Amino acid sequence: MVRRYVGLLLILQLAVACSQEATPPSERQSANAVAISPEQTAPEKLVLAFGDSLYAGYGLKQGESFPAVLERELEAKGIAAKVVNAGVSGDTTAGGRARLAFTLDGLERKPDLAVVGLGANDALRGLDPAETRRNLDAIIGELDKRGIPVLITGMMAPRNLGSDYVSSFDAIYPSLAKRYDAKLDPFFMEGVITRPDLLLSDGLHPNDAGVRVMAERIAPMAAEQLTEKTAD
Repeated sequence: MVRRYVGLLLILQLAVACSQEATPPSERQSANAVAISPEQTAPEKLVLAFGDSLYAGYGLKQGESFPAVLERELEAKGIAAKVVNAGVSGDTTAGGRARLAFTLDGLERKPDLAVVGLGANDALRGLDPAETRRNLDAIIGELDKRGIPVLITGMMAPRNLGSDYVSSFDAIYPSLAKRYDAKLDPFFMEGVITRPDLLLSDGLHPNDAGVRVMAERIAPMAAEQLTEKTAD
């Protein structure tokens, strides 16, 4: 009786194996594809992080830059996103303005969101705030013209530059955010610049812990914009 049962089991296994081999590969692939249909998987968002050394990850290891941490923060919020690091250390608003079109045209497609953070080097060099405003206006205006939502990470001028310079410079970001109906984080280094434990030894750039503080604050704003775009 046992031999008969084993014999029947072997016949059944062979029959199953043969039936699998008899199924054309294309049909098996089609069956598997049903489990991961596009309707069941949200498309990955494309985010452009366009800034200076605070975005580029100056002095940090790979994977510790603001764009990399922002990508992980968005993932933790259930948003699949690819955040492109277009940060250039030492870049001014003039440099950003000059490379924007080239950067956008080199992407795989139009971004779902652009996070813009430029102007810190303008202030450190004492450049004319009026020129900084014109450059940022051109950058955000170009993104707006291309239908790309913008999140601005603002800057504040060093207080030793005098009250006139400070008031002119600090007003740039809220003014442009209002003009283009863009989201604004008023001061990108908020909560970090006064904390030596969150800064590199130069006292200007965030360390990996400082970047996490900044990314955790920006991520909810970015997530909101990406979600709004999906709903539209």
